[in-house]
Amino acid sequence: MNKSDLIKALAERATISLDEAELVINTLVDCMKKALLNGDRIELRGFGSFKIKEYDGYEGRNPRTGEQVAVKPKRMPFFRAGKDLKMFLNK
Repeated sequence: MNKSDLIKALAERATISLDEAELVINTLVDCMKKALLNGDRIELRGFGSFKIKEYDGYEGRNPRTGEQVAVKPKRMPFFRAGKDLKMFLNK
């Protein structure tokens, strides 16, 4: 399922227009992005949680040339499935 499929499903289920459903989905995604950017954790009970993991920089190696390359520190989103979602998927 992609974003447009989700918008269509929301519009049908809530009997709202596609434009309204798109606004809801875009608002949800924007709020989640801002929360993660601010370092907040997002928890959707029964589904899972999102948080940011910070990774230190390190010395890597270019696989083609073998040359040492400095890899910058980075922040990556991390999703952890909730208990209810795990149980639902493993029935």
